[in-house]
Amino acid sequence: MHVVPIPDFVVALRQHVGHNELWLPGVTAVVRRAETVLLVRRSDSGEWAPVTGILEPGEEPAVGAQREVLEETGVHALAGRLASTGVMRRVQYANGDIASYLDLTFACTWLAGEPYAADDESTEARWWPLDGLPDLLPVMRQRIAAACADEAAARFVR
Repeated sequence: MHVVPIPDFVVALRQHVGHNELWLPGVTAVVRRAETVLLVRRSDSGEWAPVTGILEPGEEPAVGAQREVLEETGVHALAGRLASTGVMRRVQYANGDIASYLDLTFACTWLAGEPYAADDESTEARWWPLDGLPDLLPVMRQRIAAACADEAAARFVR
């Protein structure tokens, strides 16, 4: 199993806090093109998911979502709406690091480019029909549903 790279600022933080729990802001970018959605097969777990990532310090979340899509898939997308917010469960990684994540899920629109595994965080990237998605974690299905809903307001996990 492949280990996803750790952002430089998290590596620097770990020098001070060791394996203690970090609270990190993250984004999920649900990119649609007509009746399809962009998914990547994660290199760390082998699971299909929308593009996800950790925001850089001071980075605007919508900009971060767009950046993650481009870095991971080579696709240019526009983050148009905050679709949902939630907290991911506490995670302990194989190296002992502990983290919890605030997730901000964005409904994004495809602008240009065809997907490919553009970095080592995924092994595949492709469009999937909304009515024929692969096996996904329930939380990822919820994020996709929120992003694809015809709603003006964000969903808040309660």
